[in-house]
Amino acid sequence: MSEKDDKKQQSKKQLNNFIAPRGKYYGEFTPQNLAFNANLQEFAQRVALICGLETGGKITSAEAYEDIKKMWKELKASKKNLLKKKED
Repeated sequence: MSEKDDKKQQSKKQLNNFIAPRGKYYGEFTPQNLAFNANLQEFAQRVALICGLETGGKITSAEAYEDIKKMWKELKASKKNLLKKKED
């Protein structure tokens, strides 16, 4: 990889970290908990983006509601699949 490509890759990484930062996970570590935490952070970032689009008049309130509702259902399914009760 050339130095120019390396700098370009680093720049993309910095931009992505600025736009969609990831917080550290402080809970009990399991791969499932970590995966759900990543899903939860992505949900929060996407909700913020949709709210901004709706506030800015780029999408309607109904579209924003439907998008968030769909993402919520996906997050619930993720929780169900990843964080099964310990009694199981």
